[in-house]
Amino acid sequence: MLGTLNGIATILAIIVFFGIVWWAFSKQRRKDNDEAAQLPFSLEDEINLSADEQRKDKDHG
Repeated sequence: MLGTLNGIATILAIIVFFGIVWWAFSKQRRKDNDEAAQLPFSLEDEINLSADEQRKDKDHG
């Protein structure tokens, strides 16, 4: 009985796993995935902008 429940739980976990993988790589998610892939590069620009703003504040203060 316990072995059967373990087997069913394993099969359900595999189905859920493949469902998440299918959802994450589906064509509808491509735009969101591309935007998320660019986040590290946009973060660097924000840091540089903050540094520029800090230098301006020092010059004016």
